Amino acid sequence: MSENVVIIGSGPAGWAAAIYTARANLTPLVYEGAITEENQTQGTLPLGQLNLTTEVENYPGFPAGNLCQYLDSAIETSLRSYMAPHLGHGVSGPELMELMRQQAKNFGTRIVTDDIVKVDFKARPFKLSTRDGKTVEAASVIVATGARANYLGLPSEDRFKNRGVSACAVCDGALPRFRNHAIVVIGGGDSAVEEATYLTKFGKVVYMVHRRDALRASKIMQERALSNPKIKMKWNSALEEVLGDDTNGVTGARLKNLKTGATENVECGGVFLAIGHTPNTAFLGGQLALTDKGYVKWTTPARTYTSVEGVFAAGDVADDYYRQAITAAGTGCMSALDAERWLAAQGTH
Repeated sequence: MSENVVIIGSGPAGWAAAIYTARANLTPLVYEGAITEENQTQGTLPLGQLNLTTEVENYPGFPAGNLCQYLDSAIETSLRSYMAPHLGHGVSGPELMELMRQQAKNFGTRIVTDDIVKVDFKARPFKLSTRDGKTVEAASVIVATGARANYLGLPSEDRFKNRGVSACAVCDGALPRFRNHAIVVIGGGDSAVEEATYLTKFGKVVYMVHRRDALRASKIMQERALSNPKIKMKWNSALEEVLGDDTNGVTGARLKNLKTGATENVECGGVFLAIGHTPNTAFLGGQLALTDKGYVKWTTPARTYTSVEGVFAAGDVADDYYRQAITAAGTGCMSALDAERWLAAQGTH
């Protein structure tokens, strides 16, 4: 039996798509990802990147306050018992993702904790293969597998993730731990300049650490960084170790000069990695058109259509510009409406 719609991925885009398709009586099937060591290493476990964050202050509808009673009543007891205590600062990433998941489930969404590892989009119904060796057929597919931030792979970097180490200035820059502290940004491209410039709103100084003696960013972005009095360049340098402790989180960064070999410790309240993202598209096997950066290409303005009719893309797997939870959820909604209308035009719904 062919499914009406299969949603691959379980971040904000995937759950928004599930909520809307479920309410349209499409009985969606969500593959939320598998709990494996490989996925943990890559940062691709179920519930997406937001599940790896702590405070979420910029998702509308969750002002600071005590959500404990609501969380206790809204989330299944078996899941709630494993969640960290609510901190009172708005909503945490894991809390928000569990609420989205539960909302989708309440409307009848079926959820499978497994990965789709191979697809066949050459003919309809589409065929999807799971890590467990099963095959599911679908009349339409929504790809919402997201993109993972690139990290250097330092043990200290991993130790202090969400405790001063971040890969998203817009997401985390306004948090109290970064305000009026020195901040370190790793990278030399346009994204790194954007992150550093944004962080000058909060930090007392921003150190840009780049492996070369000139930025890779575009000329206008270079000028923006070099002319900003709050941005200090650390040329020909690399992050050797994130410094900190269990009480305070990040307290500094050890930088190594790649020309002289000398090291220096820079006092700071946070380290931001701005060395790019990797969209989770490998499982597609080249069957969808991708952008030059490897993201799924939206083929029609203001729509979530891909290069294959009946396959839609939502969230960060197709968005290399905004990369926010709210924009991902928005395109998740769009993909659901696009899928519903496409199925109706096919006479299958």
